[in-house]
Amino acid sequence: MAADPRHVIGAVLTFTMFAMLGNMIKKDHFDPVEATLPEPTLNEFEGIKITEKAIVSLPMTSEGPWLKDSPHLKPCWTKPPLKESDQTKGFISFSLTNGPEYHASQIADAVVVARYLGATLVLPDIRGSKPGEVRKFQDIYDIEKFLKSLDGVVKVTRDPPVEISSGKLAVVRVPNRVTEEHIFRKIEPIFMRKGNLRLATYFPSINMRKPEEKTDSDLVTCVAMYGTLGLQPEMHEVVDLVVERLRTLSRKSGGQFIAVDLRLELLEKKGCRKSDSTGRKSCYNPHEIGLFLQKMRFNKDTAIYLTHSKWHSSLDTLKNLFPKTYTKEDIIPAEKKSKFFNSGSTELEKALDFYVCSQSDVFVPAISGMFYANVAGKRIASGKTQILVPDQTSGSASTTDFISPYVAKKDHFAYSCFC
Repeated sequence: MAADPRHVIGAVLTFTMFAMLGNMIKKDHFDPVEATLPEPTLNEFEGIKITEKAIVSLPMTSEGPWLKDSPHLKPCWTKPPLKESDQTKGFISFSLTNGPEYHASQIADAVVVARYLGATLVLPDIRGSKPGEVRKFQDIYDIEKFLKSLDGVVKVTRDPPVEISSGKLAVVRVPNRVTEEHIFRKIEPIFMRKGNLRLATYFPSINMRKPEEKTDSDLVTCVAMYGTLGLQPEMHEVVDLVVERLRTLSRKSGGQFIAVDLRLELLEKKGCRKSDSTGRKSCYNPHEIGLFLQKMRFNKDTAIYLTHSKWHSSLDTLKNLFPKTYTKEDIIPAEKKSKFFNSGSTELEKALDFYVCSQSDVFVPAISGMFYANVAGKRIASGKTQILVPDQTSGSASTTDFISPYVAKKDHFAYSCFC
């Protein structure tokens, strides 16, 4: 009996379909979830809260030279007891200046001086770079954390007494990392005559090295530098949102992003074309940073945060190599931009930069200085030790060869405060 042609055709089609399906499975032809997701644009994130759960679920990748975080360190200091018998009636006032990279050091010096003299510390205000540019401490920082952390270390008053707020105080210049000998010789005699002082910290050099032997003043400095400052809630929320957005934009790198301290106005002042006798430089321009990150084999789709405020055409050379390079103007939520950019002050911008750079997976200082030194201290404490310092004289392409000496040698002051 002749076969029905329709049955023959049906059998052929069925066989063909199974063959195609088998071939697809064999070749892993199914598109992964990552490939089906559209690339996010900045506008998509306006007003959207990215949850921690969403970040954790981002696909991880082995591409790029990412190193694991070090263990989160714990404070190994104990608060030295405050003796009531040593207290005087005098007050020490001071201001936080020059941006958050200086604030912790200024607080530490003021606390050390006030404690040595038995004086009461007046809650500082925050001064900008322009005359008359003054903010309250709580505009940026958590005032309750500050007071609680110093309880039992030094007496602190929120409000200056009348004689402090209305009178002219003797101003004493204090070198950073002030010693008890300096206080005894240079500051205490003036305090004994005047009763109240205003301190102005200056930085003869960047001194963030770990001391060979820890003194009582070092314990006080540890508490003051790493225990007193935290962002107030609104600032904390903005930092968290910026970090979350950068992680989402960097999902092809497993949600990991790089922060680069690169401020064009400082590059111009430092003259970054110059090298020292070894051929090394103290700062690097956008193109050099791009080549360095490329040399380190970072994925071109990695999100990069720059501390420069707004986009400038000279940054294009970096963006050509890493298209997902952003300034804070690109990342800050629209409803927060006026607060940051139209306030007539750069203090909020500086605080955002400092704390984003402290939380990034990789930090690259294009400029040497206090920002690099104090961001390194915060990162060491939190275990985020992938701090890469460019060096155009090295032919190595291994990230471990460019780890900051603060970390590689463990000689940052933070290592004397955390263990």
